[in-house]
Amino acid sequence: MKPGEELLFLALGGSGEIGMNLNLYGCRGKWVMVDLGVSFADPACPGVDVVMPDIAFIEEHRDDLLGIVLTHGHEDHIGALPYLAQDLGVPLYATPFTAGLIKGKLVEEGIEEAVTLHVVETGQPFELGPFGFRHLPLAHSIPEGNALLIETPFGRIFHTGDWKLDEEPQIGVPTTAEELTAIGDSGVLAMVCDSTNVFNKEPSGSEASVKAGLLTAVAGAKGRVLVTTFASNAARLQTLGEVARLTGRKLCVAGRSLDRIIAVAKSCGYLKGFPPLVDFDGIMAVPPREAMIIATGGQGEPRAALARVAFDQHPVKLDEGDTVIFSSRKIPGNEVAIGRIQNALAARNIEMITESQAHVHVSGHPGRPELLAMYDWIRPEILMPVHGERRHMAEQARLGATHGIARTIVQTNGDIVRLAPDGPAKVAEVHHGRLVLDGNVILPADGLTMNDRRKLMVNGHISVGVAIRRGGKLAGMPDIRMRGVPVEDERERFLADAVAALTGVVQKAAGRQGDIETLREAVRLAVRRTAADWTGKKPIVDVAIVDVG
Repeated sequence: MKPGEELLFLALGGSGEIGMNLNLYGCRGKWVMVDLGVSFADPACPGVDVVMPDIAFIEEHRDDLLGIVLTHGHEDHIGALPYLAQDLGVPLYATPFTAGLIKGKLVEEGIEEAVTLHVVETGQPFELGPFGFRHLPLAHSIPEGNALLIETPFGRIFHTGDWKLDEEPQIGVPTTAEELTAIGDSGVLAMVCDSTNVFNKEPSGSEASVKAGLLTAVAGAKGRVLVTTFASNAARLQTLGEVARLTGRKLCVAGRSLDRIIAVAKSCGYLKGFPPLVDFDGIMAVPPREAMIIATGGQGEPRAALARVAFDQHPVKLDEGDTVIFSSRKIPGNEVAIGRIQNALAARNIEMITESQAHVHVSGHPGRPELLAMYDWIRPEILMPVHGERRHMAEQARLGATHGIARTIVQTNGDIVRLAPDGPAKVAEVHHGRLVLDGNVILPADGLTMNDRRKLMVNGHISVGVAIRRGGKLAGMPDIRMRGVPVEDERERFLADAVAALTGVVQKAAGRQGDIETLREAVRLAVRRTAADWTGKKPIVDVAIVDVG
């Protein structure tokens, strides 16, 4: 679809879900993309860590795509760039800290020369075709969280990105209320707004307020302290560095993403005064009451540092009486994975502190009072919620409407919304979906490979080998092998029944006119029916037939 004399919006990720953000704006034949992120994999994608938006629509229109503008450096906004940006073949635009994170990803994939990355200073305007952009700093749980002020021939868009209000943000200087009010005074057609915390009746709180809670928790700990937080939250890292210094603890970090964030933050002038770090051997050599570790893995990621520590598979060791502080919130969908880690820690009598027990975390997203304040400053003609499940976006649309915003719309991934003229209105629906990174291969999440893997996970697999003599008679005993079929102690009896079933099929076919493929399918169905009768499951059955003459 080529946009005409109109302003269009299309989300291919991040609307109707939290994570995997990908937004497109279309005008006068051209598209621009805002963010290109990933999401956590769930049990529906076994063996997969990274899930990305399906970009088939914009790939079909890549000649009309002008560039990708990034709001900030969280994985759900930049994480898909190393896998998809090269194919799209357009330049990237990001502020220095975000660009530093992106560059590291491109280098890791070996494509830094193939993808053009433009570093844009905060507040520096630039143009892409009929669009003008300016990054506006807002507080968030990462340095250089930005809204985008997008100029178009049909009106201005205030695209919030992820944001909150914070009077003491620790890192960075957000756009002031006076500056935001001035933007509203000059007219805003539409505000495209973060919906994550719309049900929270209280403001998210200041990053500065966490320091006292963390200081109390760490000072009161008897042994080693491990704090897990989002690696990208450099302000929290700054706070934890100060807590380590004030409590007289040596500091160690565990997790590659922490190493990367700290390096990029320091190169951009952040994390000033951060204490020197000791390595794993060094932190284990100091007395437990003098040791503090910052680790990745607070969302239960099985290969992250915290999981390896919890299951005693890491050079950093925790003992009974040590403390783990979860200085992060549970992202919806990760509760089971986090619970697994916490149960492993509890089994070893390791103490745990979460945000429900102490003030050790504040969110990076706006609660209702913050949303209302932003509505009053920006005063958009249209409110379009994004970045949330359907219930979050619907609630924000209601909140905006009750607060006097004349027009709201609740869209979802794949909906093309015309913002102007005569908007907002859904005008079309396009293909959207999910891609998975499976090993080094990108696949559709609902494609043949993943569907087969789900079936294997649920039902198991049986392989059958059959040798046939001339005339269609069996040449020896069929070979049947199983993986994941629940027969256990009855294995031999089941195999006998399966052999009998397939033997009967072969004998019936002996001497008849027919092809090998027809016989193979008949054997497959006979074995699968036997498995279904025995187990209630329908395993994947593969049959190999050899004609031995």
